[in-house]
Amino acid sequence: MKERTKLILIILIFLLAYFLPFSNLRMQGAMFESFTMLQEYARKHVLLCLVPAFFIAGAISVFVSQASVLKYFGAKANKILSYSIASVSGTILAVCSCTVLPLFAGIYKRGAGIGPATAFLYSGPAINVLAIILTARVLGMEIGIARAVGAVSFSIIIGLIMAFIYRKEELQKTEDGKMFELEIEEKRPLAKNAVYFLTLVLILIFASWGKPAQPVGFWNFIYTIHWYLTAVLLITLGFILKNWFEKEELKTWVDSTWTYAKRIFPLLLVGVLAAGFLMGRPGFDNGVIPNRYVIMLVGGNSLWANLFASVSGALMYFATLTEIPILQGLMGSGMGKGPALALLLAGPALSLPSMLVLRSVMGTKKMLIYVSLVIIMSTITGMIYGKLF
Repeated sequence: MKERTKLILIILIFLLAYFLPFSNLRMQGAMFESFTMLQEYARKHVLLCLVPAFFIAGAISVFVSQASVLKYFGAKANKILSYSIASVSGTILAVCSCTVLPLFAGIYKRGAGIGPATAFLYSGPAINVLAIILTARVLGMEIGIARAVGAVSFSIIIGLIMAFIYRKEELQKTEDGKMFELEIEEKRPLAKNAVYFLTLVLILIFASWGKPAQPVGFWNFIYTIHWYLTAVLLITLGFILKNWFEKEELKTWVDSTWTYAKRIFPLLLVGVLAAGFLMGRPGFDNGVIPNRYVIMLVGGNSLWANLFASVSGALMYFATLTEIPILQGLMGSGMGKGPALALLLAGPALSLPSMLVLRSVMGTKKMLIYVSLVIIMSTITGMIYGKLF
Protein backbone atom coordinates (compact mmCIF):
# COMPACT_ATOMS: atom_id res chain seq x y z
CA MET A 1 0.00 0.00 0.00
CA LYS A 2 1.35 3.43 -0.97
CA GLU A 3 2.16 5.91 1.79
CA ARG A 4 -0.32 8.42 0.36
CA THR A 5 -3.09 5.82 0.50
CA LYS A 6 -2.23 5.04 4.12
CA LEU A 7 -2.41 8.74 4.96
CA ILE A 8 -5.83 9.11 3.31
CA LEU A 9 -7.16 6.10 5.21
CA ILE A 10 -5.86 7.48 8.51
CA ILE A 11 -7.51 10.86 7.80
CA LEU A 12 -10.82 9.23 6.84
CA ILE A 13 -10.89 7.10 9.99
CA PHE A 14 -10.11 10.17 12.10
CA LEU A 15 -12.88 12.22 10.48
CA LEU A 16 -15.40 9.41 10.95
CA ALA A 17 -14.42 8.97 14.58
CA TYR A 18 -14.63 12.74 15.16
CA PHE A 19 -17.88 13.63 13.40
CA LEU A 20 -20.12 10.55 13.44
CA PRO A 21 -22.95 11.04 15.98
CA PHE A 22 -22.51 7.78 17.88
CA SER A 23 -24.97 8.91 20.56
CA ASN A 24 -27.77 9.06 17.97
CA LEU A 25 -30.14 6.07 18.25
CA ARG A 26 -30.37 5.65 14.46
CA MET A 27 -26.57 5.56 14.24
CA GLN A 28 -26.37 3.02 17.06
CA GLY A 29 -29.01 0.89 15.36
CA ALA A 30 -27.14 1.06 12.05
CA MET A 31 -23.93 -0.08 13.71
CA PHE A 32 -25.78 -2.95 15.36
CA GLU A 33 -27.35 -3.90 12.02
CA SER A 34 -23.96 -3.81 10.34
CA PHE A 35 -22.37 -6.37 12.65
CA THR A 36 -25.54 -8.44 13.00
CA MET A 37 -25.78 -8.73 9.23
CA LEU A 38 -22.13 -9.76 9.14
CA GLN A 39 -22.84 -12.45 11.73
CA GLU A 40 -25.85 -13.75 9.78
CA TYR A 41 -23.79 -13.80 6.62
CA ALA A 42 -21.02 -15.73 8.36
CA ARG A 43 -23.46 -18.26 9.82
CA LYS A 44 -25.63 -18.80 6.75
CA HIS A 45 -23.35 -18.39 3.77
CA VAL A 46 -19.64 -18.74 4.47
CA LEU A 47 -19.32 -22.45 5.26
CA LEU A 48 -22.11 -23.77 3.05
CA CYS A 49 -21.91 -21.39 0.08
CA LEU A 50 -18.64 -19.50 -0.15
CA VAL A 51 -16.24 -22.27 0.88
CA PRO A 52 -17.56 -24.74 -1.76
CA ALA A 53 -17.53 -21.90 -4.30
CA PHE A 54 -13.89 -21.12 -3.51
CA PHE A 55 -12.95 -24.78 -4.03
CA ILE A 56 -14.80 -24.82 -7.37
CA ALA A 57 -12.98 -21.65 -8.43
CA GLY A 58 -9.65 -23.17 -7.43
CA ALA A 59 -10.50 -26.33 -9.36
CA ILE A 60 -11.34 -24.30 -12.46
CA SER A 61 -7.98 -22.55 -12.28
CA VAL A 62 -6.02 -25.78 -11.88
CA PHE A 63 -7.91 -28.49 -13.76
CA VAL A 64 -9.64 -26.62 -16.60
CA SER A 65 -7.23 -26.08 -19.44
CA GLN A 66 -6.77 -22.67 -21.00
CA ALA A 67 -7.75 -24.07 -24.37
CA SER A 68 -11.04 -25.48 -23.02
CA VAL A 69 -12.06 -22.11 -21.62
CA LEU A 70 -11.11 -20.35 -24.84
CA LYS A 71 -13.00 -22.97 -26.86
CA TYR A 72 -16.33 -22.47 -25.08
CA PHE A 73 -16.10 -18.96 -23.60
CA GLY A 74 -13.33 -17.17 -25.52
CA ALA A 75 -13.79 -14.19 -27.81
CA LYS A 76 -13.78 -16.45 -30.89
CA ALA A 77 -15.96 -19.17 -29.39
CA ASN A 78 -19.28 -20.17 -30.93
CA LYS A 79 -21.55 -17.36 -29.69
CA ILE A 80 -24.72 -19.45 -29.56
CA LEU A 81 -23.04 -22.19 -27.53
CA SER A 82 -21.11 -19.92 -25.13
CA TYR A 83 -23.98 -17.56 -24.35
CA SER A 84 -26.50 -20.40 -24.10
CA ILE A 85 -24.37 -22.14 -21.47
CA ALA A 86 -23.59 -18.92 -19.60
CA SER A 87 -27.14 -17.55 -19.61
CA VAL A 88 -28.79 -20.62 -18.06
CA SER A 89 -26.10 -21.37 -15.48
CA GLY A 90 -28.31 -19.95 -12.75
CA THR A 91 -30.74 -22.82 -13.18
CA ILE A 92 -27.97 -25.09 -11.88
CA LEU A 93 -26.20 -22.78 -9.42
CA ALA A 94 -28.64 -21.45 -6.81
CA VAL A 95 -26.13 -18.86 -5.55
CA CYS A 96 -26.22 -15.25 -4.39
CA SER A 97 -24.36 -12.30 -5.91
CA CYS A 98 -21.35 -12.92 -3.64
CA THR A 99 -21.10 -16.70 -3.94
CA VAL A 100 -20.90 -16.48 -7.75
CA LEU A 101 -17.85 -14.18 -7.57
CA PRO A 102 -15.12 -16.79 -7.08
CA LEU A 103 -16.67 -18.88 -9.86
CA PHE A 104 -16.66 -15.86 -12.19
CA ALA A 105 -13.10 -14.98 -11.20
CA GLY A 106 -12.04 -18.55 -11.95
CA ILE A 107 -13.30 -18.66 -15.53
CA TYR A 108 -12.40 -15.04 -16.27
CA LYS A 109 -8.80 -15.34 -15.10
CA ARG A 110 -8.56 -18.61 -17.00
CA GLY A 111 -9.21 -16.85 -20.30
CA ALA A 112 -12.98 -16.63 -20.73
CA GLY A 113 -14.19 -13.75 -22.88
CA ILE A 114 -15.67 -10.78 -21.05
CA GLY A 115 -19.02 -11.37 -22.78
CA PRO A 116 -19.73 -15.00 -21.75
CA ALA A 117 -18.07 -14.38 -18.37
CA THR A 118 -20.36 -11.46 -17.50
CA ALA A 119 -23.37 -13.39 -18.85
CA PHE A 120 -22.43 -16.13 -16.38
CA LEU A 121 -21.82 -13.53 -13.64
CA TYR A 122 -25.33 -12.10 -14.02
CA SER A 123 -27.21 -15.34 -14.62
CA GLY A 124 -25.65 -17.22 -11.67
CA PRO A 125 -27.63 -15.41 -8.95
CA ALA A 126 -30.44 -14.01 -11.16
CA ILE A 127 -31.81 -17.19 -12.79
CA ASN A 128 -32.45 -19.21 -9.66
CA VAL A 129 -35.26 -21.66 -10.47
CA LEU A 130 -36.47 -21.89 -6.88
CA ALA A 131 -36.45 -18.07 -6.53
CA ILE A 132 -38.44 -17.63 -9.75
CA ILE A 133 -41.01 -20.25 -8.68
CA LEU A 134 -41.34 -18.61 -5.27
CA THR A 135 -41.64 -15.18 -6.89
CA ALA A 136 -44.54 -16.40 -9.03
CA ARG A 137 -46.26 -17.99 -6.03
CA VAL A 138 -45.83 -15.09 -3.59
CA LEU A 139 -45.81 -11.99 -5.81
CA GLY A 140 -47.91 -13.21 -8.75
CA MET A 141 -47.51 -15.34 -11.85
CA GLU A 142 -46.94 -12.40 -14.21
CA ILE A 143 -44.05 -10.94 -12.21
CA GLY A 144 -42.51 -14.42 -11.85
CA ILE A 145 -42.59 -14.92 -15.65
CA ALA A 146 -41.29 -11.38 -16.20
CA ARG A 147 -38.40 -12.05 -13.83
CA ALA A 148 -37.45 -15.27 -15.61
CA VAL A 149 -37.62 -13.77 -19.11
CA GLY A 150 -35.85 -10.59 -18.02
CA ALA A 151 -33.02 -12.44 -16.26
CA VAL A 152 -32.21 -14.69 -19.23
CA SER A 153 -32.44 -11.77 -21.66
CA PHE A 154 -30.32 -9.51 -19.45
CA SER A 155 -27.49 -12.03 -19.16
CA ILE A 156 -27.23 -12.40 -22.94
CA ILE A 157 -27.65 -8.71 -23.79
CA ILE A 158 -25.22 -7.50 -21.11
CA GLY A 159 -22.69 -10.10 -22.20
CA LEU A 160 -22.97 -9.09 -25.85
CA ILE A 161 -22.62 -5.39 -25.02
CA MET A 162 -19.55 -6.02 -22.85
CA ALA A 163 -18.04 -8.17 -25.60
CA PHE A 164 -18.68 -5.40 -28.16
CA ILE A 165 -17.16 -2.66 -26.00
CA TYR A 166 -14.01 -4.69 -25.29
CA ARG A 167 -13.86 -6.62 -28.60
CA LYS A 168 -10.29 -5.58 -29.46
CA GLU A 169 -8.98 -6.41 -26.01
CA GLU A 170 -10.73 -9.80 -26.02
CA LEU A 171 -9.44 -10.74 -29.46
CA GLN A 172 -5.92 -9.90 -28.29
CA LYS A 173 -6.42 -12.06 -25.20
CA THR A 174 -7.48 -14.93 -27.43
CA GLU A 175 -4.40 -14.49 -29.62
CA ASP A 176 -2.19 -14.49 -26.53
CA GLY A 177 -3.96 -17.63 -25.29
CA LYS A 178 -3.10 -19.62 -28.41
CA MET A 179 0.28 -20.40 -26.94
CA PHE A 180 -1.43 -22.63 -24.37
CA GLU A 181 -3.00 -24.85 -27.02
CA LEU A 182 0.26 -26.68 -27.67
CA GLU A 183 1.02 -27.19 -23.99
CA ILE A 184 -2.12 -29.11 -23.00
CA GLU A 185 -1.68 -32.62 -21.72
CA GLU A 186 -4.88 -34.05 -20.28
CA LYS A 187 -4.14 -36.36 -17.34
CA ARG A 188 -7.71 -37.64 -17.08
CA PRO A 189 -10.48 -38.35 -19.56
CA LEU A 190 -13.00 -35.57 -20.04
CA ALA A 191 -15.72 -37.73 -18.45
CA LYS A 192 -13.78 -38.01 -15.16
CA ASN A 193 -13.23 -34.26 -15.02
CA ALA A 194 -16.93 -33.74 -15.72
CA VAL A 195 -17.91 -36.06 -12.84
CA TYR A 196 -15.46 -34.28 -10.54
CA PHE A 197 -16.85 -30.81 -11.29
CA LEU A 198 -20.44 -32.05 -11.17
CA THR A 199 -19.79 -33.47 -7.71
CA LEU A 200 -18.38 -30.13 -6.51
CA VAL A 201 -21.35 -28.21 -7.91
CA LEU A 202 -23.88 -30.61 -6.36
CA ILE A 203 -22.15 -30.28 -2.98
CA LEU A 204 -22.56 -26.50 -3.26
CA ILE A 205 -26.23 -26.84 -4.22
CA PHE A 206 -27.35 -29.36 -1.61
CA ALA A 207 -25.20 -28.08 1.27
CA SER A 208 -26.76 -24.62 0.91
CA TRP A 209 -30.31 -25.85 0.18
CA GLY A 210 -32.62 -23.55 2.15
CA LYS A 211 -35.83 -24.44 3.93
CA PRO A 212 -38.86 -23.69 1.69
CA ALA A 213 -41.56 -21.35 2.95
CA GLN A 214 -44.17 -24.07 2.46
CA PRO A 215 -43.42 -27.38 4.29
CA VAL A 216 -44.81 -29.48 1.43
CA GLY A 217 -43.83 -30.47 -2.07
CA PHE A 218 -40.69 -31.54 -3.89
CA TRP A 219 -38.47 -28.69 -2.64
CA ASN A 220 -39.28 -29.49 0.98
CA PHE A 221 -38.56 -33.18 0.36
CA ILE A 222 -35.10 -32.27 -0.95
CA TYR A 223 -34.58 -30.08 2.11
CA THR A 224 -35.36 -32.99 4.47
CA ILE A 225 -32.69 -35.16 2.83
CA HIS A 226 -30.19 -32.52 1.70
CA TRP A 227 -27.62 -33.38 4.39
CA TYR A 228 -27.76 -37.07 3.45
CA LEU A 229 -27.24 -36.13 -0.20
CA THR A 230 -24.35 -33.85 0.78
CA ALA A 231 -22.74 -36.64 2.83
CA VAL A 232 -22.98 -39.07 -0.10
CA LEU A 233 -21.46 -36.48 -2.40
CA LEU A 234 -18.59 -35.80 0.03
CA ILE A 235 -17.83 -39.52 0.20
CA THR A 236 -17.93 -39.63 -3.60
CA LEU A 237 -15.58 -36.65 -3.77
CA GLY A 238 -13.17 -38.37 -1.39
CA PHE A 239 -13.11 -41.45 -3.64
CA ILE A 240 -12.51 -39.28 -6.71
CA LEU A 241 -9.66 -37.34 -5.11
CA LYS A 242 -7.95 -40.47 -3.82
CA ASN A 243 -8.14 -42.50 -7.02
CA TRP A 244 -8.09 -39.97 -9.85
CA PHE A 245 -5.72 -37.24 -8.66
CA GLU A 246 -2.06 -37.03 -7.69
CA LYS A 247 -0.99 -35.46 -4.39
CA GLU A 248 0.81 -32.62 -6.11
CA GLU A 249 -2.37 -31.76 -8.04
CA LEU A 250 -4.39 -31.65 -4.84
CA LYS A 251 -1.82 -29.38 -3.20
CA THR A 252 -1.99 -27.02 -6.17
CA TRP A 253 -5.79 -27.08 -5.95
CA VAL A 254 -5.75 -26.11 -2.27
CA ASP A 255 -3.20 -23.34 -2.92
CA SER A 256 -5.35 -21.95 -5.73
CA THR A 257 -8.45 -22.08 -3.53
CA TRP A 258 -6.64 -20.15 -0.80
CA THR A 259 -5.54 -17.53 -3.32
CA TYR A 260 -9.16 -16.80 -4.24
CA ALA A 261 -10.32 -16.90 -0.62
CA LYS A 262 -7.77 -14.41 0.71
CA ARG A 263 -8.39 -12.07 -2.20
CA ILE A 264 -12.19 -12.08 -2.18
CA PHE A 265 -13.33 -12.87 1.37
CA PRO A 266 -12.01 -9.71 3.14
CA LEU A 267 -13.70 -7.47 0.55
CA LEU A 268 -16.97 -9.33 1.02
CA LEU A 269 -16.84 -8.79 4.77
CA VAL A 270 -16.23 -5.06 4.34
CA GLY A 271 -19.06 -4.83 1.81
CA VAL A 272 -21.54 -6.69 4.03
CA LEU A 273 -20.70 -4.37 6.93
CA ALA A 274 -21.28 -1.32 4.72
CA ALA A 275 -24.56 -2.68 3.29
CA GLY A 276 -25.88 -3.47 6.75
CA PHE A 277 -24.90 -0.02 8.01
CA LEU A 278 -26.61 1.82 5.16
CA MET A 279 -29.74 -0.29 4.60
CA GLY A 280 -29.99 -2.59 7.62
CA ARG A 281 -30.84 -6.26 7.48
CA PRO A 282 -33.71 -7.36 5.24
CA GLY A 283 -36.97 -6.73 7.09
CA PHE A 284 -35.42 -4.43 9.74
CA ASP A 285 -35.70 -0.64 9.73
CA ASN A 286 -32.49 0.15 11.61
CA GLY A 287 -30.07 1.23 8.87
CA VAL A 288 -28.87 4.80 8.39
CA ILE A 289 -31.39 5.12 5.54
CA PRO A 290 -34.91 4.55 6.99
CA ASN A 291 -37.18 2.16 5.08
CA ARG A 292 -39.98 4.73 4.90
CA TYR A 293 -37.87 6.87 2.60
CA VAL A 294 -37.28 3.90 0.32
CA ILE A 295 -41.00 3.15 0.20
CA MET A 296 -41.82 6.80 -0.41
CA LEU A 297 -39.43 6.90 -3.35
CA VAL A 298 -40.55 3.73 -5.16
CA GLY A 299 -44.31 4.24 -5.32
CA GLY A 300 -45.92 4.50 -8.74
CA ASN A 301 -44.09 3.82 -12.01
CA SER A 302 -42.07 6.94 -12.74
CA LEU A 303 -38.57 6.93 -14.17
CA TRP A 304 -37.22 8.03 -10.80
CA ALA A 305 -39.07 5.28 -8.90
CA ASN A 306 -37.71 2.57 -11.18
CA LEU A 307 -34.21 4.05 -11.20
CA PHE A 308 -34.19 4.36 -7.42
CA ALA A 309 -35.39 0.77 -7.04
CA SER A 310 -32.65 -0.44 -9.40
CA VAL A 311 -29.91 1.50 -7.63
CA SER A 312 -31.15 0.48 -4.16
CA GLY A 313 -31.31 -3.16 -5.22
CA ALA A 314 -27.83 -2.95 -6.71
CA LEU A 315 -26.38 -1.62 -3.45
CA MET A 316 -28.22 -3.91 -1.04
CA TYR A 317 -27.06 -7.43 -0.28
CA PHE A 318 -29.71 -10.12 -0.84
CA ALA A 319 -29.09 -13.64 0.33
CA THR A 320 -30.75 -16.17 -1.98
CA LEU A 321 -34.58 -15.89 -1.77
CA THR A 322 -34.57 -13.07 0.81
CA GLU A 323 -35.56 -10.50 -1.82
CA ILE A 324 -39.05 -12.05 -2.12
CA PRO A 325 -40.39 -11.44 1.42
CA ILE A 326 -38.77 -7.99 1.37
CA LEU A 327 -40.60 -7.08 -1.83
CA GLN A 328 -43.82 -8.58 -0.51
CA GLY A 329 -43.65 -6.14 2.40
CA LEU A 330 -42.65 -3.20 0.20
CA MET A 331 -45.42 -3.88 -2.33
CA GLY A 332 -47.90 -4.16 0.53
CA SER A 333 -46.78 -0.69 1.63
CA GLY A 334 -47.36 0.86 -1.78
CA MET A 335 -44.36 -0.05 -3.93
CA GLY A 336 -45.26 -0.10 -7.63
CA LYS A 337 -45.04 -3.28 -9.71
CA GLY A 338 -42.53 -1.73 -12.10
CA PRO A 339 -40.02 -0.74 -9.40
CA ALA A 340 -40.58 -4.15 -7.79
CA LEU A 341 -39.48 -5.93 -10.97
CA ALA A 342 -36.59 -3.47 -11.39
CA LEU A 343 -35.36 -4.35 -7.91
CA LEU A 344 -35.80 -8.08 -8.60
CA LEU A 345 -33.66 -7.83 -11.73
CA ALA A 346 -30.91 -5.66 -10.20
CA GLY A 347 -30.88 -6.81 -6.57
CA PRO A 348 -29.95 -10.51 -6.64
CA ALA A 349 -27.28 -9.97 -9.32
CA LEU A 350 -25.51 -7.07 -7.62
CA SER A 351 -24.57 -5.85 -4.18
CA LEU A 352 -22.10 -3.43 -2.66
CA PRO A 353 -19.87 -6.33 -1.53
CA SER A 354 -19.88 -7.87 -5.01
CA MET A 355 -18.94 -4.52 -6.60
CA LEU A 356 -15.86 -4.25 -4.41
CA VAL A 357 -14.74 -7.72 -5.44
CA LEU A 358 -15.55 -7.20 -9.13
CA ARG A 359 -13.40 -4.07 -9.14
CA SER A 360 -10.41 -6.14 -8.02
CA VAL A 361 -11.11 -8.90 -10.56
CA MET A 362 -12.03 -7.02 -13.76
CA GLY A 363 -10.92 -3.45 -13.05
CA THR A 364 -12.83 -0.29 -12.12
CA LYS A 365 -13.95 0.64 -15.63
CA LYS A 366 -15.36 -2.77 -16.54
CA MET A 367 -17.07 -3.05 -13.17
CA LEU A 368 -18.75 0.36 -13.56
CA ILE A 369 -19.93 -0.45 -17.09
CA TYR A 370 -21.34 -3.80 -15.96
CA VAL A 371 -23.14 -2.26 -12.97
CA SER A 372 -24.47 0.60 -15.13
CA LEU A 373 -25.85 -1.83 -17.72
CA VAL A 374 -27.67 -3.83 -15.04
CA ILE A 375 -29.17 -0.67 -13.49
CA ILE A 376 -30.19 0.91 -16.81
CA MET A 377 -31.76 -2.26 -18.18
CA SER A 378 -33.56 -2.96 -14.90
CA THR A 379 -34.96 0.58 -14.88
CA ILE A 380 -36.23 0.40 -18.48
CA THR A 381 -37.70 -3.06 -18.01
CA GLY A 382 -39.42 -1.99 -14.79
CA MET A 383 -41.04 0.99 -16.53
CA ILE A 384 -42.29 -1.16 -19.41
CA TYR A 385 -43.65 -3.80 -17.04
CA GLY A 386 -45.30 -1.15 -14.85
CA LYS A 387 -47.14 0.30 -17.84
CA LEU A 388 -48.33 -3.13 -19.01
CA PHE A 389 -49.46 -4.38 -15.58
